[in-house]
Amino acid sequence: MANHKSAIKRIRQNEKRRLHNRSYRNRARTLVKKARVAIESGNLEEAREATHIAVRDLDKLASRGVVHKRNAARRKSRLMRQLAQLEK
Repeated sequence: MANHKSAIKRIRQNEKRRLHNRSYRNRARTLVKKARVAIESGNLEEAREATHIAVRDLDKLASRGVVHKRNAARRKSRLMRQLAQLEK
C-alpha cells in the first residue's frame, strides 16, 4: 500500500479513470460487434452505417486516450477490410 499522500491520491485517480474508461471500451466493443454482425448478414446499407458508427467511436476513444491510436487504427482497418469484401 502507498505511504505518500500523493501516491494515495494517484491510486484514487487511477481507479476512477479505469472505471470511466471501461464503459467507453465496452461501448466500442459493442459497436464493433454490431458492425461485424451487419457485415455478416450481407445487408450493405446497414453494414456501411454500423461500420461508420463504430469507426467514429474508435476515433473518439483514441483521441481521448482510452485506447492507443494504433489499436484503434488496427480495429478500424479490420472492419473496413471486411466491409470491402462485402462490397465486392
